[in-house]
Amino acid sequence: MGENHDNINVYASRMEAGEAAGRAVEEHLVKLQQWQDDIRIIFAAAPSQDAMLDYLSASKRIEWSKVTAFHMDEYLGLPKGAKQHFSEYLKSRLFSKVPLKKQILIDPFGEVESELSRYSALINEKPIDVVCLGIGENGHIAFNDPPVADFNDSKTIKVVKLDEACRIQQVNDQCFERLEDVPKKALTLTVPALVRGKRMFCVVLGTNKSEAVKNTLTGPVAESCPASILTTHPDCTFYFDEDAYQKVMEISI
Repeated sequence: MGENHDNINVYASRMEAGEAAGRAVEEHLVKLQQWQDDIRIIFAAAPSQDAMLDYLSASKRIEWSKVTAFHMDEYLGLPKGAKQHFSEYLKSRLFSKVPLKKQILIDPFGEVESELSRYSALINEKPIDVVCLGIGENGHIAFNDPPVADFNDSKTIKVVKLDEACRIQQVNDQCFERLEDVPKKALTLTVPALVRGKRMFCVVLGTNKSEAVKNTLTGPVAESCPASILTTHPDCTFYFDEDAYQKVMEISI
């Protein structure tokens, strides 16, 4: 068991952090499914989410037939069926393994403006109950990198140009072999669309994230570190491994 400061949980390993987040999401869904027939969840797609999603996919307690699943971002410009598509990642990790009520995927192949309208309408149809997310090496949430993050964004989903630090992370995460292979543009839910979620579970793992974690938890709430907005959310719980939390520990020693 790791240390716990109310909403901050720190564990010795990636696996323990991810499984703890999975257990917490499971507990929350088991409560919600007692009185809700449609539980709306937005999922992130990244290696940091692996253990949590594996835990959820194996759960015998969640009534997936009550869950409508969304995802928060998608690359533009990759060929159909490319394994790097976030929808492909979520299908293989979770969506294909459980009997969801509905999966609502971002379509990056059609006319962009009409897709933005379609997805916005679906996200805004009813409140989002749960957001499962991570934090990027540059402090981004979804693809809201520091240059494009807007805490007062009027849009629900938008086209963004990806920051170089964000694209380098995709290579570090072994999602792409080379920087040139990483798309330069993506569709992303905006910061306000994410933080409107009633309950947020944030899993952040690895030394490469420790600077972003320090800025999120101890720096100003500012678009220079988009994830800092999470500290203002009334119901956001963090799950870190010791590597990701290391620089916060150094401050508090």
